[in-house]
Amino acid sequence: MKTNIRNIALFAHVDAGKTTVTENFLFANGNIRLKGNVNKGTSKTDFLDIEKEKGISVRAACVSFNREGVNINLIDTPGHTDFSSETKRALLAIDGAVLILSAVEGVQSYTETLWETLRKLKIPTVIFINKIDRAGADTEQVLNEMKKYLSKDIMQIQNTINEGNNKANIINVLDNIENQNKEDRKIYENFVETIVEKDEELLERYFDDERIEFKELEQIMINNTQACKLFPVLFGIAKNEIGTEELCDAIVKYLPPPKNTNNGLQGIIYKIEHNKTLGKLAHIRLYSGKIDKRDIVYNASQDVYEKVTQIKKIYTEKYQDIDKAIAGDISVVLGLSKAKAGDMIGKIKKRKKDLLISEIPLLTLKVDAKKEANSHRLLEAFRKLSDQDPSLNMRWIDEQKELHINIKGKIQIEILKRVLCDEFDIDANFEKPVIIYKETPTKTAFGYVRYWMPKPCWAIMRFKIEPGKRGSGVIYKSEVSVNDIKQRYQNQVEKAIPRALKQGIKGWQITDIIITLTEGEDHVVHTHPPDFTIATPMGIMNALVNSGTELLEPILNFRITAPEEILGAIASDLNKMRASFGNPEFENEKVILKGKIPAATSLDYHIKLASLTGGKGKINTNFDSYMRCAPEEGRTTDYKGISPLDRSKYILHARNAL
Repeated sequence: MKTNIRNIALFAHVDAGKTTVTENFLFANGNIRLKGNVNKGTSKTDFLDIEKEKGISVRAACVSFNREGVNINLIDTPGHTDFSSETKRALLAIDGAVLILSAVEGVQSYTETLWETLRKLKIPTVIFINKIDRAGADTEQVLNEMKKYLSKDIMQIQNTINEGNNKANIINVLDNIENQNKEDRKIYENFVETIVEKDEELLERYFDDERIEFKELEQIMINNTQACKLFPVLFGIAKNEIGTEELCDAIVKYLPPPKNTNNGLQGIIYKIEHNKTLGKLAHIRLYSGKIDKRDIVYNASQDVYEKVTQIKKIYTEKYQDIDKAIAGDISVVLGLSKAKAGDMIGKIKKRKKDLLISEIPLLTLKVDAKKEANSHRLLEAFRKLSDQDPSLNMRWIDEQKELHINIKGKIQIEILKRVLCDEFDIDANFEKPVIIYKETPTKTAFGYVRYWMPKPCWAIMRFKIEPGKRGSGVIYKSEVSVNDIKQRYQNQVEKAIPRALKQGIKGWQITDIIITLTEGEDHVVHTHPPDFTIATPMGIMNALVNSGTELLEPILNFRITAPEEILGAIASDLNKMRASFGNPEFENEKVILKGKIPAATSLDYHIKLASLTGGKGKINTNFDSYMRCAPEEGRTTDYKGISPLDRSKYILHARNAL
């Protein structure tokens, strides 16, 4: 495993400066002659026209550069929550992270979401507070927010001067220990005390007033940063290249190289890209093993073997041919036509912690081509887009000739419209998005299916369904002997359960359910391989009708910070939106309210809050769970496709006889 590699990603809330930092790295390390500009649409990692026009990143982009003999693979991730799936997949490709905050906006809701995920995955993290020159910059306040909402183990190793104006700059506190002013000396003393607390031997020497060399302190800091016990904090002004060199050095010094592993071929496809010249590009991080050109590789997620045709490395916007992809490195592989973003490569026994999908889409909508002649092309376009972002959950309902997708927010609609137009030359209509509800059974009930006509077929089953605990998902078990239903047919039943639960009697996905196969039989002559696959949805739907279902709606955690004088107006709004919240907290003439709120009533509240507070109030939200909602507060929808309750038509459809 190479130790001269760093696989890192930049994470931040929108407009914190990630892409500008990336440009600085490329320029400072000689990869580009002229720096690109986000606002002018000339940055190297914003490839799409819409990214260039809007000045935001909507797709993760990887570049590689060399820093004093260390090859750094850097992923610039999207900062907008609508594109969080792209960001989450990048987390599985890296060994270290840089979290960027604005000195003005401070800790945002998305910052907390990112931080929580970084901690779950135990990814070492360096923090960069950008834009210290902007009016309203308050690094002390940001540091306090970080200690309150992120971690008490942040480690300030720089200081700022003249923040909030164009003379702002940074001081490297650790560089000039002997000639420090009072404030810098205090930061350094805090650095020393924090470090020695992490090491018993050093702590004892410190209390004995023994001199401790700076190199010892720094090594302890490196070890603790890589163990996720400390998080160095640096400052800068990315647009003026202030802090770039120091941040780049911190990446090499504090963030770890890939870990040594020897488990055969294992890796993740963290990104899929469609190139007009090269075709489908699979961006792969290999945890172990290697891939040579013309190798046959196993895609564990799709259960297919495919032949590698080319392997490339990305330097700025150019692809360079290489002979092999090696463990610990990030490469681009061609030839994997079945691959989707998030797929695992090789014989994966246990997947790395699967966070992919704590950020679930909460909205769904129908899309159609403005010109009917483009309907087929629209479907093909979304198949490619779904390879890039499986969370779109594209569904083509052949019976209604409808295309449905899931999204995270309304900005995503605007981006998808432009991508369809720019990349596929298709104009599309997007219907108004609606909240994605779910269903759960109301009581224990049984469902029966006897699928033995029209011959040849034979699959008889009885299911028991029970309500599960909130958040438990789907639990399936069988009490049927293999003498009654052969094991291979029981395997078909288990595989068919997810499809059977995609739509319930109210038109939404079924969750929080316990399903037990209690009785059944096959037939030595008449049973055929697909019979139990076809019969399972009929039996499950019959049980759901007997049980009845209730709606579940998505609930968000929220935190509102606003001027205290408008507490009454905000509390009134929250009550109207069916929110639950605790007692208000007061801090520096501001009020803080925390609680839970339905997504259906609150998705646009940030707009009203900004208007109500003159831009001084903000609401931070993140997904909490699905909870029961009253029928009048929810929404049912028609069954898409042919329902298993329409037995005759469903059987003909399942047999491809329609």
